[in-house]
Amino acid sequence: MADTPARTRPRSPHIGIYRPMLTMIMSIVHRITGGALYFGTLLLVWWLVAAATGPEAYATFLDVATSWIGRLVLLGYTWALIHHLLGGLKHFVWDMGKGFDLTTIEWLARLSVVGSVLLTGVVWILAYAMAGAL
Repeated sequence: MADTPARTRPRSPHIGIYRPMLTMIMSIVHRITGGALYFGTLLLVWWLVAAATGPEAYATFLDVATSWIGRLVLLGYTWALIHHLLGGLKHFVWDMGKGFDLTTIEWLARLSVVGSVLLTGVVWILAYAMAGAL
């Protein structure tokens, strides 16, 4: 067997041979944000339980949520929620049988990135404005 020439075999489609494209990255990020939202919902539960428990529990929640790390986590949760929402809207368009040409797919991926960042900024600016912090 050692004397036979090596045959070139077809390569299996593996993640290592693909060039990373925006649409592939957005698919992975969509899954990650879905998981992050699952665990981030515990923050919502903590907020509601603290509000129902009493002023001391709610003050503890506010102390954590208004710290710099708490605001960073809430900012990330806001971005994940909006990004996942925009990805879901993209899938909804696809479910209607539209938007499958390559230019539209690329356009929707770019729109979800830019839109999620801009909408997260708008939500936080409005929240600070409504709180009187601006």
